[in-house]
Amino acid sequence: MKITATIVPFLLFTLSFPSLAAERKSDLTCKAQALSEAKKLLAFYRDNDDRADIDHNVTPLAKIQNPENKSHYFDVLQVWGTIYKGKYRMRFIFLNDCTLMGEEILEYANP
Repeated sequence: MKITATIVPFLLFTLSFPSLAAERKSDLTCKAQALSEAKKLLAFYRDNDDRADIDHNVTPLAKIQNPENKSHYFDVLQVWGTIYKGKYRMRFIFLNDCTLMGEEILEYANP
């Protein structure tokens, strides 16, 4: 009886927080597009600085749910870039067919 009393609250807790479920990793099928978009985004962000360099390691992050259609998920790929001493993290959001849906860039700095 004690086991049941312990398991039931645990199951209710787990079911009430779906975000605790295992995250699905993004696919690397859009790796080439992510690298191409990273080069364009960094050039745009820093006015075509010729010191811009893109790291060719693409990291797949957890998929994100489409806010318009909860049954669809987007792939999120992360690419790092540098310009001189500046370090930039770029994330790209793709549909399954590698259509770019969103992008973000963040400069890592220690002011």
